[in-house]
Amino acid sequence: MMRRLLQPFWVLLAIIFLIEAWLWDHLEPIVERIVAAIPLRAFKQWLSDRVDALSPAMTLIVFAVPVIPLFPLKLAGLWLLANEYWLSAAVVIVLGKFLGLGVTAFIFDVTRAKLLQMAWFKKTYEFIMAMRAKAAELVQPIKQRIRDMLGGGGEGWSSRTLRLIARFRKSVHQAR
Repeated sequence: MMRRLLQPFWVLLAIIFLIEAWLWDHLEPIVERIVAAIPLRAFKQWLSDRVDALSPAMTLIVFAVPVIPLFPLKLAGLWLLANEYWLSAAVVIVLGKFLGLGVTAFIFDVTRAKLLQMAWFKKTYEFIMAMRAKAAELVQPIKQRIRDMLGGGGEGWSSRTLRLIARFRKSVHQAR
């Protein structure tokens, strides 16, 4: 009984986790393109050389510090929310999220080898990767049901989707 009640919570948590993972996967190539366009390759090589000379514990500081300057951006987003600047707040919060993930992906790419030398970090990394796989497994049936609903037996997904929307509108109208 309890397991059935908690299932929507776990599915929601899995979806949030997968969105984060998806953003990470899709922002990393964008950051790589930015690195290629701006002379950040030289910076990346310089940073990589410096990280090689550090201990794994000091590398953890290199990994954590670049996210700190983004904290005021998130506070600005909260201030905008509190003062009812909804659109501006959404833009600032999303920008902060993208910048944070992008910077973290860039720095993690440089520091990964050193960080994985620490046993606790390696266990945490493996746990997160296992949770990511578990989340994908948990959400897969839902994604398949959505694909099946939108795809509908041999007909185009757009006509099927329009019929679903029309049916939904009709049921809402009848409920009034």
